[in-house]
Amino acid sequence: MRILGLDFGSKTCGVAISDPLEITAQGLEIIRRKDENKLRQTYARIEEIVKEYGVEIIVLGLPKNMNNTEGERVSKTIDFKSNLERRTGLAVELWDERLTTVAADRIMMEAGIRREHRKDYVDMIAAELILQGYLDKRRLGEK
Repeated sequence: MRILGLDFGSKTCGVAISDPLEITAQGLEIIRRKDENKLRQTYARIEEIVKEYGVEIIVLGLPKNMNNTEGERVSKTIDFKSNLERRTGLAVELWDERLTTVAADRIMMEAGIRREHRKDYVDMIAAELILQGYLDKRRLGEK
């Protein structure tokens, strides 16, 4: 079984996929769009990935504020979740994504990726971190 991890942003959606044994997450791609509300191609690409990899669960990062409150991005993410469930027929589980972008940026800094190139990878690495956290907790039986 494969699990898909998503980091949904205002103009991008980072995508990661688990290995078939559900041990590791690998970054797959970043789906980009010009307008925040133009999601048709984003949904279509996710549907293609679901079919291509035989995905059975989708994990979607939930962008809560650091003080655990929910802002505008949370409601957009919940709408995105509902549409994904309807379009793919799969369960979409929300996963707290606080600090994943910060961690992704730190990983790239330590890897020596220049600041101007980090934006090209940050959402995909954040999706990888979201999915890896989910996989680790699932493997420990703490679903």
